[in-house]
Amino acid sequence: MKTLKYLMLSAIVAIFIFGSQASAEDATEIMKKSHMAYYYAGDDGLTDVTMRMVNDRGKERIREFAMLRMDASDGGVQKYYTYFKSPSDVARMTFMVHKNPDGNDARWIYIPAVDLIKPISADDKNSSFVGSDFSYEDVSGRHWNEDKHALKSDSELDGKPVYVIESVPKEDYGGFAKKISYIDKETMLPLKEEYFDDKGEMIRIMQLEKVDTVDGIPTATVRSMENLEKGSKTYVEFASIDYNVGLRDDIFTERYLKNPPRKYIR
Repeated sequence: MKTLKYLMLSAIVAIFIFGSQASAEDATEIMKKSHMAYYYAGDDGLTDVTMRMVNDRGKERIREFAMLRMDASDGGVQKYYTYFKSPSDVARMTFMVHKNPDGNDARWIYIPAVDLIKPISADDKNSSFVGSDFSYEDVSGRHWNEDKHALKSDSELDGKPVYVIESVPKEDYGGFAKKISYIDKETMLPLKEEYFDDKGEMIRIMQLEKVDTVDGIPTATVRSMENLEKGSKTYVEFASIDYNVGLRDDIFTERYLKNPPRKYIR
C-alpha cells in the first residue's frame, strides 16, 4: 500500500514538474513565433506611417513618417530606419535602430534643428517615442528571450481563438513587471497586450485595430497603445506597405541619418 501511494505521489510530482516545463517551453515557442510574425515578416520592408496621438483632453497631434526595416537573419540582427515628414517641428528628423538579440540594441536619433546625431542609451529605451504612448523599444520589439513565459490558457478574443501568455522580465526592467499577450492562433500576431507595473496595476494596453493580408503576409495595418496612467492613446496606421524590396545594408548607417535614401522615402 505504501509503495502504491509512493508511486502515485511520484507520478503527481512528475506531472507537475514536467507539465510546468512543457508549458514554459510551449509558451516560449509561441512567443518566438509571434515575434517572428509581427517583427520579421519578409526579409525587409518599407511603409508610410501616420501616427495620431490623443491626449486626456481629446486634443490630437499627427506625425507622418516613413519606416524601413531589414533583417540580417530570421530572429537575428535587424535594422530599422525612420524618416519623419511632418509636422514641421519633427520634419527631417531620423531615427535608427540596430537590434541585437544577444545584447543591447543600438539606437540613434538625428535632430536637424541642431544638426546633431544623438545615441539613445539602453536606459532610455522605455522613453516615449517622439511624444507618443509607444516607447522606443515598442517600435522595434522586445526579444522573446528577455522574458519568462507561461501559457495561462486558450481563449477567444473578438471571436478569434488565442493563446493567453504571461511574460515576466528575467532581469530588472523599467518597461513592465508583467505582460499578458493574446496571440492569434491562426496568424500568430499579438492581437492585444496588457502591461502591468510591480503593484499589479495595468498601465498600458496595445491592440491591433486592423489586420490585412499584404503580399500574402498577415500584417497589422492599424495598432494602438493606450496609457492608462495618463489617459492618452496613440493610433498608428501603416500604408503603402512593401515587403522584400531589396534594401541595402549601407542605408542603415549614420551617413543616411542626415541624408535620407530618397529612393525609398516616398
